[in-house]
Amino acid sequence: MNDPDSGVKPSVSGARDAEDTGRPKRSRRRKGKQKGATSPSAVSPSAGQATGLSGSAERPKANEAGDSTRRNKRRRRSKTAGSENVRPLAPVGQRELPDQVQSEGRRNRRKNRGKKAPRAVPLVAEAAVVHPAAEPVNGERPAFHAPESRRDAAAQRPADRDVYDAPLYAALDLGTNNCRLLIAQPTRPGQFRVVDAFSRIVRLGEGLAASGRLSDEAMDRSVEALKICAAKLKNRNIRRARLIATEACRAATNGEAFLERVLEETGLDLEIINRETEARLAVSGCSSLVGREAKSVVLFDIGGGSSEIAVIRIGDNRSSRLANHITHWTSLPVGVVTLSERHGGRDVTPESFAGMVSEVENMLANFDCPGEAVRPAPEDFHLIGTSGTVTTLAGVHLDLPRYDRRRVDGVWLSDDEVTAMQARLLSWDFSARAANPCIGPDRADLVLAGCAILEAIRNRWPSRRMRVADRGLREGLLTDMMADDGVWRRGRHRRNHRGGPRNPAKPEGQPS
Repeated sequence: MNDPDSGVKPSVSGARDAEDTGRPKRSRRRKGKQKGATSPSAVSPSAGQATGLSGSAERPKANEAGDSTRRNKRRRRSKTAGSENVRPLAPVGQRELPDQVQSEGRRNRRKNRGKKAPRAVPLVAEAAVVHPAAEPVNGERPAFHAPESRRDAAAQRPADRDVYDAPLYAALDLGTNNCRLLIAQPTRPGQFRVVDAFSRIVRLGEGLAASGRLSDEAMDRSVEALKICAAKLKNRNIRRARLIATEACRAATNGEAFLERVLEETGLDLEIINRETEARLAVSGCSSLVGREAKSVVLFDIGGGSSEIAVIRIGDNRSSRLANHITHWTSLPVGVVTLSERHGGRDVTPESFAGMVSEVENMLANFDCPGEAVRPAPEDFHLIGTSGTVTTLAGVHLDLPRYDRRRVDGVWLSDDEVTAMQARLLSWDFSARAANPCIGPDRADLVLAGCAILEAIRNRWPSRRMRVADRGLREGLLTDMMADDGVWRRGRHRRNHRGGPRNPAKPEGQPS
């Protein structure tokens, strides 16, 4: 039996093969030439070939030239058919000869010789990633939903560094509860693109309210996270970076000693910023979420060890930096970690929740801020919340199966919706809160303490609506550095002229 497309095949009928082996055959190839038939389909296996199917004899040398001719013809036919090397299925009971398999491999190698494989596109972390409430239940979440090893490999590729031929900036925020890093580059004026990011819950301020010191376990967790940040920064050509520490290091008696240890073990030189700077950075990071119709805004950032509140009045002449419109600000020495440790965050009753709200209201009573300085008209005023508390509320309200920053950042919640969500969380026990994908076990004992701080703020400044911001200090650091360097003024025309994309991916943040 013969197959013109895949070479000589063994016969299906074993009886005829046995019969043919008893007498020699004339060459059908020569006979075909006499009749003018040159098709390989007219060729039948000889006695030696039939025996060679079982490996007991070699292929006659007289057929080597014919086999080569048939292979060349098949190769030419496949090229004229669009280079589709499709082989028909062999009949049942037949098998490929080893030399046929090898010859097919040789043909494929010759066919692809000199061709280059397509170049792999480097992985790039996009903007909508890594924020406090976006972490998975293990406390650490990747910046680009790819595995950590793939992101780290992409971070080391030099092709990632200058996608828009723009410099790289880095911002690190070591807070009471989280360690966060963003690496970004400016794109269009007023926007930037996140290249890499990192976030991990470290609970640096754990036990700080009781002892006044950072515990050894908390410092060890934070140093390990900072080592990862240091490695990411080392793999990038960073033009300018700012690394800050907030309330935990401000309040701890061993805060300065801890930062010296960080410098020695990681090479990162962190600075402790004051509360006013922290409030201004929060405003800078969220400025793009303040609508043009708003005349006044109260922006709050509920942190792990402190909560910053800024009152913003916007007149007819709006500055390019929203932080310049801050009229009043305060920093409350209470956050989700400290409040939950004092009142208990695992098992929260309506009575203990009311006690947390009352404590924060007493702190706000000392904040000298006239009511008329905030609300000229209800329709011109709203709240902006930037913290894991408000993003968690939004994620639960949207009933997300998995936290999605793109759906949460910038979403509006009415006053009734916020009230309903807080009552819903208060009705859940610890296990129910931990099972929610937008909360997880790492935040299940903190979320109600954050709701108590939010409730006190809402009681002080009632508003019809609240806007949720999944951004904060890191975005404020980046936009301030880029604005100070004037990268958008000097680089816009040059980047577009060199062929950089005019419509880059949606940035993580915008400058004030």
